[in-house]
Amino acid sequence: MAGQGVVGPTALRMMLGSHLRRLRERAGVSRTDAGWAIRASESKISRLELGRVGFKERDVEDLLSLYGVSEARERDRLLELAREANNRGWWHRYGDVTPDWFDAYLGLEAAAELIRTYEIQFVPGLLQTAEYARAVARLTGVSRGDEEIERVVALRTRRQRVLDREPPLKLWAVVEEAVLHRPIGGADVLRRQLNALRDAVHRPNVTLQIIPIGGPGHAATGGAFSLLRFPQRDLPDIVYLEHLTSALYLDKRDDVETYTHALDLLASTSPPPQQTDAHLAALVDRLTH
Repeated sequence: MAGQGVVGPTALRMMLGSHLRRLRERAGVSRTDAGWAIRASESKISRLELGRVGFKERDVEDLLSLYGVSEARERDRLLELAREANNRGWWHRYGDVTPDWFDAYLGLEAAAELIRTYEIQFVPGLLQTAEYARAVARLTGVSRGDEEIERVVALRTRRQRVLDREPPLKLWAVVEEAVLHRPIGGADVLRRQLNALRDAVHRPNVTLQIIPIGGPGHAATGGAFSLLRFPQRDLPDIVYLEHLTSALYLDKRDDVETYTHALDLLASTSPPPQQTDAHLAALVDRLTH
């Protein structure tokens, strides 16, 4: 579990859950029996092993005993991991303006080394200017006051630090050109957003491709999605699909491979990243004249 000291609680929960699952399977213990040992249900064990809920130290101790883990150093290491996994990430201070189901994504985003994303509606959040993010926040069906909207913008800006950390997150975004014509916040806001994208594409850790409006269509017909990859070998790639009132997190190999293939197709059939700056410059010029 190298590198656990620099990852957030969401990733730590997933790492611990994955480790506990392997220990359970190696011991030949069913989820039902494991649930009985900690006075819980089979579904609770499933949620623990997926890292979807926090861990009680007592439960981890009981499970380790059930799985035959008796070596003191190993038990201490896993219990310490459970304690770290229960710490709150920085994003919890914005819990008043984010839905519960989005917390898990924020934790995964903070832990990822690579995010590949396909966007059909908005500029990717990690590349949004503050004023564009403010305009997007005003579009939602939820009634928000000015103070709450500024909290949303502050969260969006704070998230973007992953692009400046060491090592920085690598972001590879494929965006429908229609997104870049949509004057969210007005023409001036869009123009400044496009210029910000021009700056972003010169960063070594940012790749942006634009799917032309006149294109023949492509394989990603199901809507926007993101694929997150992590430096820890304990963590599988995860596909994130956001809906209006919920989100899906897919980590089964078949699902991940399907979405990875779709992203590969999008990247290979779209104009190469080297053409993106010129395309953005033309869009800016169109707004200026």
